Amino acid sequence: MRHVIIGAGAAGISAAKTIRQLKPTDEIVIISADDAVYSRCMLHNYISGERDEKGISFVSDNFFMKNNIRWLCGKTVTGVDTDRNQVQMTDGSEPFDTLLIATGADSTKLPPVQSQNPANAFGLRHLSDAQAIKERAKCAENIVIIGAGLVGLDAAYALIGIGKKPVVVERSDTILSANLDAYTANVYKKKFEEAGCTFHLGQSLSGVDMDADNNVTSIILSSGEKLPCDMAIVAIGTRPAVNFLADSGIDCDKGVVVDRHLATNKKGIYAAGDVTGLSGVWPNAIKQGEVAAKNMCGIPAVYDDTFANKNTIHYFGIPSLSLGKMDVEEGDVFEIRNSKNKYEKIIMRDGTVVGVIVQGDIAHCGFWQFLIKNKVDVSKIKRPVFSLSFADFYGIKENGEYHWAI
Repeated sequence: MRHVIIGAGAAGISAAKTIRQLKPTDEIVIISADDAVYSRCMLHNYISGERDEKGISFVSDNFFMKNNIRWLCGKTVTGVDTDRNQVQMTDGSEPFDTLLIATGADSTKLPPVQSQNPANAFGLRHLSDAQAIKERAKCAENIVIIGAGLVGLDAAYALIGIGKKPVVVERSDTILSANLDAYTANVYKKKFEEAGCTFHLGQSLSGVDMDADNNVTSIILSSGEKLPCDMAIVAIGTRPAVNFLADSGIDCDKGVVVDRHLATNKKGIYAAGDVTGLSGVWPNAIKQGEVAAKNMCGIPAVYDDTFANKNTIHYFGIPSLSLGKMDVEEGDVFEIRNSKNKYEKIIMRDGTVVGVIVQGDIAHCGFWQFLIKNKVDVSKIKRPVFSLSFADFYGIKENGEYHWAI
């Protein structure tokens, strides 16, 4: 069997490892636009100089040789011929028996000029983005970051590390609004401001000024204020990288459409990772790669991990963890415990824990993930939720209802 994987990110590499374990003699080909394997979660460490290209890789130097994988790096995929089972590239094609699409996602373009490609506006999704930002930052002073989510703040933190004072624009009233509450977000905001970062919260972009060389010279906010800009970093979302599938007949909606086996509507073709739109979390991409690989090897497997939100945040020596849902609905109940070294917030809905925020000491949080993932009804226990532990559970009925040990 000849297995072809498009993409050398978390899902693609995970799939390749799994196939090699299950099928030691099958042929594996990985095609990637990148010429390096890297963790996108560490791109900001590359910008700050804390790590070099080798330092952000998550495979060994001899990974491809050791696992007998043919790696076609630096290749642009232009299409997939599902009738002939071929991946088409700008300089040739590759046949396959099974195919995994793991091309990830691309950064959203600068909103006011999406039809253009400003020379000094960058996303932060690929190593090439980080390389371009690092080079441009050498001579940039007025750096504007659009978006105060994880990617935007990673960029700000990296730039602060090399002596820059970035300006961050965010349409929400708080930073990290998808991951933290106002209290924990404000802890980081103060630290960023002390380090020289400026925030414009509750503001969106209404336009930009550009020069004759296609460079953004200023960012115009919804308030009418103009921010001088000689480099912009766009961190307001991603879109699955599916453009090359336009004429393939493979169903795409927000991403590649897959079933529980991560199979597409075309026989022998699977998808995993950000390109599916299922989850943007690294462990989920790893798991999806494993599940897809098993099915590619003829071993039925189902992807049923719906726990999509688990983020660890670490700036200025302060760790935080967010689990589950952060969107608050009417009727939600909050439990908060705040001490000198630790802040904890539990969001409960209809008797179950749906979200958790911990800042400070984030050890031993696996229990909260257990409660959220299994939708355990904690209202049956007449004790404070913060006093619960794994010891409070001793079994599960056949219908999935938990028994309490107390």
